Amino acid sequence: MSDRTLLLAGNWKMNHDHLEAISAVQKLAWALEDAKLDDSHCEVVVIPPFTDIRSVQTLVQGDKLWLKYGAQDVSQHAPGAHTGEIAASFLSRLGCSFVVIGHSERRADNHETNDVVAAKIRAALSAELTPILCVGESLEQRQDKSHVEFTLGQLDDSLAGFDANDLSGLVIAYEPVWAIGTGETATAADAAEMASAIRARIGEKYGDSLAQTTRILYGGSVKADNVAEIVASADVDGALVGGASLSGPDFAALCKAAVAK
Repeated sequence: MSDRTLLLAGNWKMNHDHLEAISAVQKLAWALEDAKLDDSHCEVVVIPPFTDIRSVQTLVQGDKLWLKYGAQDVSQHAPGAHTGEIAASFLSRLGCSFVVIGHSERRADNHETNDVVAAKIRAALSAELTPILCVGESLEQRQDKSHVEFTLGQLDDSLAGFDANDLSGLVIAYEPVWAIGTGETATAADAAEMASAIRARIGEKYGDSLAQTTRILYGGSVKADNVAEIVASADVDGALVGGASLSGPDFAALCKAAVAK
């Protein structure tokens, strides 16, 4: 049994305006209380759009909720003449704990390379934000059995130039691209295989201490009825949840199922 705290992070993507965000977080908090869950069981994080973060901060801090929150992306640039960008320091001032970096949708839609991802990780760390680094293969790579090699290559390139001290607290989310928002889910064995490979690679490059403390999540059509099997693996430390996190009661039910594994 690992000492790593179970982490369940809800990525809302481009859903919920700031008023809907308040309602969703309130309902999540109530449902978690009804389920008798608290931070002794797991770490629960909501990751709303940028426009919602201030509203979520006010609610979480004002009501002293044990939930944490983060952002879906961050700029690799320091504050300055970068129209439309959001600096890591801005997110830190808003009380964010986490930031998702390198999600497959941003890699595809915004053409983010591993070099850009590495720069964003550096920016996040400079503002004391915990990066959730996303890696994962396409369906073609899964079918031709190059999925492990590809995903570890993403990991290597995204963490190039860092040392073990830099990466303390890092979270890695394995998200097979073919399972994101499709209803398809990698099997528990698939998730376990990749999590084990990722942990071994971290150990190989950065030492066993970092490998044993790094949390590795699975993401891709995670729901209350499959999360327990997925997180049962010794190397899977939680989930990055998409659609199932949009409803507070649904996300709480998923958290309860994960804890009860």
